[in-house]
Amino acid sequence: MRALISVSDKTGIQDFAKGLVAQGYSIISTGGTANVLRDAGINVIAIDDVTGFPEMMDGRVKTLHPNIHGGLLARRNDPNHMAAAEAHGISMIDMVVVNLYPFESTIQKQGVSLAEAIENIDIGGPSMLRSAAKNFESVAVVVSPTRYGDVLANLVENKGQVSNGMRQALALEAFQHTANYDTVISNYLAENQSGNQPSVFPETIAPVLKKVTDLRYGENPHQSAAFYTYSHSPTGLNHMVQRHGKELSYNNIVDLEAAWHIVREFKEPAVAIIKHTNPCGVAIADSLRLAYKKAYEADTVSAFGSIIGCNQPVDVETATLMADLFVEAIIAPSFTDDAFELLSKKAAIRLVELPNFYDEEPQSIVKYVQGGMLLQSPDNLIMNDDSLEVVTKRRPDANEIQDLKFAFAICKHVKSNAIVLVKNGQSIGIGAGQMSRIEAVEIAIKKAGSNTQGAVCASDAFFPFGDSVEALAPHGVRAIIQPGGSKRDQDSIDASNAHDMAMVMTGIRHFKH
Repeated sequence: MRALISVSDKTGIQDFAKGLVAQGYSIISTGGTANVLRDAGINVIAIDDVTGFPEMMDGRVKTLHPNIHGGLLARRNDPNHMAAAEAHGISMIDMVVVNLYPFESTIQKQGVSLAEAIENIDIGGPSMLRSAAKNFESVAVVVSPTRYGDVLANLVENKGQVSNGMRQALALEAFQHTANYDTVISNYLAENQSGNQPSVFPETIAPVLKKVTDLRYGENPHQSAAFYTYSHSPTGLNHMVQRHGKELSYNNIVDLEAAWHIVREFKEPAVAIIKHTNPCGVAIADSLRLAYKKAYEADTVSAFGSIIGCNQPVDVETATLMADLFVEAIIAPSFTDDAFELLSKKAAIRLVELPNFYDEEPQSIVKYVQGGMLLQSPDNLIMNDDSLEVVTKRRPDANEIQDLKFAFAICKHVKSNAIVLVKNGQSIGIGAGQMSRIEAVEIAIKKAGSNTQGAVCASDAFFPFGDSVEALAPHGVRAIIQPGGSKRDQDSIDASNAHDMAMVMTGIRHFKH
């Protein structure tokens, strides 16, 4: 029995090789791996003794040889294969232990050059893995140090042979490993085309998703679910760290993302309280404690069982207020030690840190549908003051302008049709996901109760009729911000003028489906 070992990650390889030798294996190895094994007192057959050729071209050519691939691919139960192997002096190889050049970690280094990245594209390794995995009926292939213990235990249990079931499972892991490896390389080269601007929407997409964990359940307890991440994505929930609490569910992760996206809109301390991906309260203030207090008071009923997003480290003053509410999870850049100690007294609450809170958004946003997926550029169009067009006789004052901008930023994250009422940096009523805009207005007014006097209103899309303005006016709403663009814009403008309300048009629509 012979095993070929050539690994970039040498974790545990000496002990594993010793275990293979104890089970009757001879070891073939290459370059640096061979030296590591010899240092452990393991007898190693050099790769060039098998191929009859020296390793050459800075190691680019060493295992690409019939004596290697013939020993991996030959069908042991095929007389013609075995006769050909004997005629050409090819000996069988029964196990391949290979992990590949660290391409993915190389390209994540700051300032890595294209030349350095290319030198970390493994050629011989994937070729051996594919050959061994194709012939899993006779050859075991091991790509991860985490599998060494399992393989040795299987060898002991089966008297020096790897069982068929394990060989097939290892082959699947090998093909998944090479598929991931090739895709990361493909995506990197697509993003670094020399002389050509890479397309945001390429002709072929090869996403690589790695399973992070099974989740408690899906949208409902009878649905199973798991969380996968783009391992190479520089920003997103793949970087979150859960420091405390029960394991996350599908809904938790969806709501955590919604909370994060809202509060990262603002540089001043901001808090968003989320239920079913929609905010029930959002506020900005001079301190995180005050922002939380205002966000909670926006809708104290809906806040029960919510997800909270904070764009500043959670301090103990804020945590003290949060501790009085039943909360599913909190996401923030970090938690101070005192805040963490206080909140973690609740066994179930999930405390999630996202260190790269303000990292740039990706070039494209993905949404999966059955049978395919949709890509679009992110909704990150900047609304400049110069783009605000006051279309009414009354102009909003400075405080109203500030609230209008705040309300419109929230609208971007509310399911359409969306209406947001704001007063003094605090959402006071939100109408989300309605089939008609007037119904969204009515819900927002109901949520706000008696607190609407002097408030402002934001709409994610234009008012198709003047009825929304007519509904807002009796409640003391003083200004409206909306994209405009309806054939009947003038109806809304006339209604605003009739009630001495200000209206601002942005030319920017914020549908969220």
